Amino acid sequence: MKDTLRQTANLVTVLIALTVNILASALPLNGQNTGEISDRFQVYFVPAGYVFAIWFFIYVGWIAFAIYQFRASQKESPRLRRLGYLFAASNLVNAAWLFTWHYNVFGLSVLVMLSLLGLLIASYLRLDVNRVKVTRAERWSVDIPFSIYLGWITVATVANVTDWLYLVNWNGFGIPAPTWAVIMIGVASVVGLAMTITRQDAAYLFVLVWSFIGIAVKQTPAPNVVTSAWIGAVLMFVLAVYSLTRRQTP
Repeated sequence: MKDTLRQTANLVTVLIALTVNILASALPLNGQNTGEISDRFQVYFVPAGYVFAIWFFIYVGWIAFAIYQFRASQKESPRLRRLGYLFAASNLVNAAWLFTWHYNVFGLSVLVMLSLLGLLIASYLRLDVNRVKVTRAERWSVDIPFSIYLGWITVATVANVTDWLYLVNWNGFGIPAPTWAVIMIGVASVVGLAMTITRQDAAYLFVLVWSFIGIAVKQTPAPNVVTSAWIGAVLMFVLAVYSLTRRQTP
């Protein structure tokens, strides 16, 4: 009964999150498009608009996981039992973030985004992604979806915090905004390196590649940011290929 309740909660919350995400753009919520709101903030840690197409793959991952967990072989899976209701909670928090963003409650949006990041980190650790031997179906329905989602929310959290700091006119300790963007790219690259060393998580790294290239394309007026983003993208790509090679080695 407990397993069925958990599985149902995952499915229902996926449907809720998908519905809110679709309506956010289709209505749009509060008469504002998600991207249009983002464009108000003159910050440098923001990728080009096409980069946000990654949400399509995140949505597919949600659906794949929701379906996979209902397989008879997965109902009593110790791994999915360890995950518990973290995924369901993250779906509700995802939907909540859209309301805070579209209704211009940006300070609260940062707290909600940090909560989402925390839930995804906890989910990733409980699933022990890339450290547990899994079938191909489980890799594509569990490990890769959670890696991509966590990778994107890592980037989105930095962007969200940066937007809020811009809104409150934070002076960055006197450090120019483009320099802060370069620092953040460096920090994200260090996280990518850590994921390579500890997990060989190519999916996570490819999200960073995608994001950094998008930043380079978007921020052409800031040469230092563009150069740093391209360097970060190349480095993350090399680490992703290395991770794939390592995982294929017996």
